[in-house]
Amino acid sequence: MKKVLFLALAAASFTFASCDSKTENAQEATADKVEEAGEAKADAMEEQADAVRDSADATADKIEDAADANPSQATPAPATTPAQ
Repeated sequence: MKKVLFLALAAASFTFASCDSKTENAQEATADKVEEAGEAKADAMEEQADAVRDSADATADKIEDAADANPSQATPAPATTPAQ
């Protein structure tokens, strides 16, 4: 009987020892908030990088389109003369 009672008390004490305390829960909640804030900041930075990349691509496209629209200023090809 004493062994059964001792085992029951031991099991009960392990059950209570494994429960989270309010302090531990508060620390975990704070850690979760820090992690969420970091993720939000990283997402915002990625969106900003995408916007910069898109702007650079659009500017490059405009410059390329303008270059394609202008005739070449390179040395013209020599004119061919008819054979005599």
